Amino acid sequence: MQLIKEVKDFNLKHIFDCGQCFRWEEEADGSYTGTAFGKTVNMRLEREADGACCAGSGGNHGGGFESCSGFLIIDGASEEDFENIWRAYLDLDKDYGEIKKTLAAGDLVVANAIKSGEGIRLLNQDNWETLISFIISQNNNIPRIKRCIENLSAAFGEPLPEYRGRKRYAFPTFERLSELEPEDLSEIRLGYRARYITETAKAVASDGGEMLYSLSKVPTKEAYEYLTSLCGVGPKVANCILLFSMEKYESFPIDVWVRRVMNRLYNIDENDVKSMSAFAGEKFGAYGGFAQQYLFYYMREFKEEAAAAEKATVNEKK
Repeated sequence: MQLIKEVKDFNLKHIFDCGQCFRWEEEADGSYTGTAFGKTVNMRLEREADGACCAGSGGNHGGGFESCSGFLIIDGASEEDFENIWRAYLDLDKDYGEIKKTLAAGDLVVANAIKSGEGIRLLNQDNWETLISFIISQNNNIPRIKRCIENLSAAFGEPLPEYRGRKRYAFPTFERLSELEPEDLSEIRLGYRARYITETAKAVASDGGEMLYSLSKVPTKEAYEYLTSLCGVGPKVANCILLFSMEKYESFPIDVWVRRVMNRLYNIDENDVKSMSAFAGEKFGAYGGFAQQYLFYYMREFKEEAAAAEKATVNEKK
């Protein structure tokens, strides 16, 4: 089954390769195959004019903020799946054009970052899967994070129908992982994170996940305090969970890439995370998470462009 939906401000590569999710893989044709909410699908984007696939394109690097728009083709999804899962998951009802204009107004750094990361959308992911995924992400690189998550799912998740000749698995539930001890995860090679996962699973399972899944409805500070009470969840991981699964868009996760961009382009001490958070809160406000994603992608994927923008920004201030 195949669905076709018209979209704008949309770039699959920038969405799935910007560090917010770990179960999507780019195919040879530029499309992406992934599993979320127990469903496996393939997505590709075709341009309106010529029907060419632009799923893996890098977006527009020229003036303005017009990203690759066209027709999103989802293979393996029903209309019901789209309405119940993919519309919200891909954040398709939000006007990213207005968000970009607001962020870029009077800020050359963010304006350049937006041009490089055109088409990014913040995914609305499952709370539990996002929690464990970002615990695994600590002091880790993306290929290894993906491998650990796939191995964890294959070992303890429910089997899903094969897709394109490959076995697929749902992400393991907190009930299943709460039954385990750290040594049961030894073959996944999670290291010290194994204890974080089993202890967090037990904590979440203690109330049947009720608290975890209520966090999107409570104030951000309250949600943050609950998350940081869990084993292995510090400020950066908590902010990632808030941003990528709970629609707390003022959250501003600070990792090594964000530290670098804040230091080089905003002249904030790379080790002063408190000042970075305060600066982001004051400058970006309710759009902090969107700004973070543009800046993260900008510094990680476009190092040369970021260096050139740094020079231009310095010159402009003289």
